[in-house]
Amino acid sequence: MTTHVTIIGAGLGGLTLARVLHVHGIPATVYEAEDSPTARGQGGMLDIHDDTGRPALEAADLADEFRGLVLEGRQAIRVLDREGTVLFDRPDDGTGGRPEVQRGELRQILLDSLPPGTVRWGHKVSRTRAVGEGRHEVTFADGTTAVTSLLVGADGAWSRVRPLLSTATPEYAGRSFVETCLSDGDARHPAAAKAVGGGSLLALAPGKGIQAHRERGGTLHTYVALTEPLDWFTAIDFTDAAAATARIAREFDGWAPELTALITDSDTPPVWRPLHTLPVGHRWDRVPGVTLVGDAAHLSVPNGEGANLAMYDGAELGKAVAAHPGDLEAALGAYERAMFPRGAVAAAEGTRLHEFLYGDDTPHGLITVFKGFGERTSRA
Repeated sequence: MTTHVTIIGAGLGGLTLARVLHVHGIPATVYEAEDSPTARGQGGMLDIHDDTGRPALEAADLADEFRGLVLEGRQAIRVLDREGTVLFDRPDDGTGGRPEVQRGELRQILLDSLPPGTVRWGHKVSRTRAVGEGRHEVTFADGTTAVTSLLVGADGAWSRVRPLLSTATPEYAGRSFVETCLSDGDARHPAAAKAVGGGSLLALAPGKGIQAHRERGGTLHTYVALTEPLDWFTAIDFTDAAAATARIAREFDGWAPELTALITDSDTPPVWRPLHTLPVGHRWDRVPGVTLVGDAAHLSVPNGEGANLAMYDGAELGKAVAAHPGDLEAALGAYERAMFPRGAVAAAEGTRLHEFLYGDDTPHGLITVFKGFGERTSRA
């Protein structure tokens, strides 16, 4: 009998898993706490990597749909100092291996690829528990339950499935992002749009930075990085958008106005995004009938790998289940043996990247890395 897979979380990892299972004729149900696909914004741009995100989409048989989402020219990257001087400028010449797409659009093609009713919206998990013989019960906030022989936590940093496997909890990384957004940048914010250029901008100083990306329609999506303790941010009233914006902007006094405009001219209220991590190399002993993908398994600081790794996890798990019909433990064991070191490497690389981004030698150390990467690519 074909196993019916229960997936908690309709992010990119959970949806990729559901789609790969569907490709192989294996039914799945995805439970999502949000009320609908449009309940909240889905974030900005994603660069899809040739070694993780791309093969995951190929396993999901969505390569053609993915190519239709790619925004040309968005792999361009530039690094500026606080005065707005361009220190590094690499155009998108079409040879990069990380095409950029809008995260929400990518999620939508995954949703559209699933049979109707696969995703059950408005199902917030309140509890999970083992009920014996490798089966688990999920209780939702409305009091309903689901019992399954294969439970997958694709529910992110604060996973309700993870406690079935591990006592680890995310810890604050010592740094937060504050998200802002300028609409129709070329017409309404030309100086900021010119600074950002055709792809992404990094304006960095030790412990802080302004990072922006040009999205579809000229939207300038910005993440302001500040290395401060949690109580520094909790002292800011983010319900007062004007006051919060002014407080964040003060940390960049003296910076070029075209850079600070990415904060002060935002068309949306600033959103605080504290960064949390699980221990590098987080793993658990095999527990029958349950596993994790993506941030639920190996949460790390943002480094461009998170979404790609979540999709890759989902695809690899789906393929493992298909490759071991009737033997879930063999499938889960094979998946986890490969996933644990993969997640550990990505988390360690994320930590190193943040040192280049916000350490004492920024932005010069980062530029050295970029130049070295370009030289290796040209020789490949």
